[in-house]
Amino acid sequence: MVRFFYCITFISLTMLLTTLTGADPKEKDVLEAMKYASRFMMDTVSTNGGFVWNYSADLSERWGEVPARDTQIWVQGASNGVGEMFLAAYEATGDQQYLDYAKNVADAIIWGQYPSGGWHYLIDFDMAGIEKWYDEVASKCWGWEEYYQYYGNCTFDDDATASSVRFLMKMYTVTLDPAYRVPLMKALDFILEAQFPNGAWPQRYPLMFNHPHNGHPDYTSYYTFNDGVIPNNINLLLEAYDDLGDERYFTAARRAMDFYLISQGPEEQAGWAQQYDWNMQPAWARSYEPPAYQPTRTMYSIYDLMKFYKITGDRRYLKPIPLAINWIEKSALGPEYTIVLNANSTRKSTHARYYQPGTNLPLFVHRKGTNIDNGSYYADQDPENLMCHLSMSGSYDIEGMKAEYNRVKTISPEEAHIEYLAEKNASEKIPDVDFQKVQELISSLDKRGAWITDITIPYYYDPCKTPRRTLKGISTRTYQNNMYTLINYIKSKKRG
Repeated sequence: MVRFFYCITFISLTMLLTTLTGADPKEKDVLEAMKYASRFMMDTVSTNGGFVWNYSADLSERWGEVPARDTQIWVQGASNGVGEMFLAAYEATGDQQYLDYAKNVADAIIWGQYPSGGWHYLIDFDMAGIEKWYDEVASKCWGWEEYYQYYGNCTFDDDATASSVRFLMKMYTVTLDPAYRVPLMKALDFILEAQFPNGAWPQRYPLMFNHPHNGHPDYTSYYTFNDGVIPNNINLLLEAYDDLGDERYFTAARRAMDFYLISQGPEEQAGWAQQYDWNMQPAWARSYEPPAYQPTRTMYSIYDLMKFYKITGDRRYLKPIPLAINWIEKSALGPEYTIVLNANSTRKSTHARYYQPGTNLPLFVHRKGTNIDNGSYYADQDPENLMCHLSMSGSYDIEGMKAEYNRVKTISPEEAHIEYLAEKNASEKIPDVDFQKVQELISSLDKRGAWITDITIPYYYDPCKTPRRTLKGISTRTYQNNMYTLINYIKSKKRG
């Protein structure tokens, strides 16, 4: 304990002198700060090596996407990212401690792998209490409808399964330890098994049909783009093909690329929906996600298709783009539309979030009531008093899309693939490091080794209540981002 306070004091004094002299932070001080922050997160904050999204400063409260139990960690948006960060720290420093930390995270992720091979949003180390938590906490979070009941199967939503597979694949390629290869191969087989013959994936697998809600069928078996289901799986399988060399992964990714071609809307509505029923029609999902063609999903599809051309050299992936851009362009809201979120907030947007199949009328989603017991959502053409906790409108750089399409269509398949490889390599470049930011990060660690930041927590039982609750707390994402800044500083020093 004496050594702990001595080192923190030493870092603080060193940083004070560094700031006064304008010198760059010393590498040993950066390494020491990284160790203290990571030791605190692993030894004090983590649950069995994993993390949720946010914690109160005194660790008495914790939240994933919804309020969390002490026995829970989130794979979605938390634990896998920390594990990958530890591998990056190990690569940058050669410090075995970071690899050991990554192994601790991996052990937690493997523990939570379902027998079928995938993952849920979260892992609960007290599974006997999971249904009680759903009944008493998660299912009361109005609007977080994916938590209204415990499904008991795995999800591709929000990168939950894909991020777990990606982390385990990195663990295996770094260590070549069969302890990671076995769950990795099981998970990749799960993704191949879950793919429909037409190339799409459902939101959840194994398929379930027994959770209808608000008068609509269970949507989790539908062909799903929403929240990255299909594109995330494509990207993961391409990585698996690169790392493991199994042609099955590229074949499955290519089949999923082809799903974009068959799921585009008709010529007069040549966009894409968030999800499709088994008749290939836009479908209901959550009660604020009506059957609709969506400009945001269409924009993502346009850029995905250009990427697929760069990967494959197949010009079929460019053919849907002009009609898709035309649809976004002609669907712009007229001057009679002013988006009104509530009595105190207006926003001028070029497009609605949703457009009704057939009519192409804009759909705006509203809510009524104040909680899950008396509240509901509905969609109509009224742009006032919109649902507040998801964006119900947007704006798009149509000219930018046109320009990029016109550029990409002129390059040869060989040039396109070279560009794709260059873009992949660019993501691995060391970002520029703000030395002042490094100084601030080191000096802002508290005596425990925590970075304290402002945490904003919604009122889960009334998500539109304002102002939202704000408190001082510990953000797992902030910890990751700060660590990457320090990691990149170390890399830049070694690079010279």
